[in-house]
Amino acid sequence: MSAAKKRLYATFPRSAHYDPQWVREHSMGENVLFNLESLTSELHLKPGMRVLDLGCGKAISSIFLAKEYGVQVWAVDEAISPTENLERVQEAGLADKVFPLQGNARELPFPEEYFDAVIVVDSYTYFGTDEKYLPYICKFIKPSGYLAIADVCFTREITTLQEVPGFLRKDFQNYWYFIHAITWWQQLWEKTGLVEIKTAETLPAADLIRQEYIRDFEDKKFKDPFARALADDKQGLISFFRLIARRTQKNAYLQSYKPKHKS
Repeated sequence: MSAAKKRLYATFPRSAHYDPQWVREHSMGENVLFNLESLTSELHLKPGMRVLDLGCGKAISSIFLAKEYGVQVWAVDEAISPTENLERVQEAGLADKVFPLQGNARELPFPEEYFDAVIVVDSYTYFGTDEKYLPYICKFIKPSGYLAIADVCFTREITTLQEVPGFLRKDFQNYWYFIHAITWWQQLWEKTGLVEIKTAETLPAADLIRQEYIRDFEDKKFKDPFARALADDKQGLISFFRLIARRTQKNAYLQSYKPKHKS
């Protein structure tokens, strides 16, 4: 076994055992299982727990959660067909533990305080920057339950276009304007009183995840914009982070979260 493979197995003892071609084919960005294992290593998941895998993509994260921890997983994604995801779930022999649904992250069909954990990998930045989103998603988490996200971040906050480095200027207003530093996320969550933050940090294996992400796309004819930016980032601006919190007893108060449409 090569030194690189040994490092992968040592860093990701669970996800490194999955077929890398299967993972690459069904990840919608960097290796989703590496980011997910970085989260679950800090959680106390137990068999039978109810977990919402929000923005699950092609549901391999849901398959991983059910297989590795014995939890029940509701695999929700807006863009991917639940029928396609069910096929993957059935192939994995987990139809009794993983339940694919198609749905909007802002219009979830679940009872309040239903989940022991809500896990979001590589997608929270698309909907969670809204200040009212945390109160919304917290409605579905049991007191003391987890909200855990892993995603891309900046190592410093960018607040104006003048602060955007040259290598990001072409793509910034399409792909990067909603990316933030870890402290920004921590402050967004803390001020609500709805969660108690347990972990807010760069992923311990962020450099390895970056390296693997770039390698996965280096031979592609059409470069993934995130992989391209990672390869061009000589300033250490882009990284990956995890934010893990426990739900408090505070009620999630929402005032007109859903926009009212004029008839």
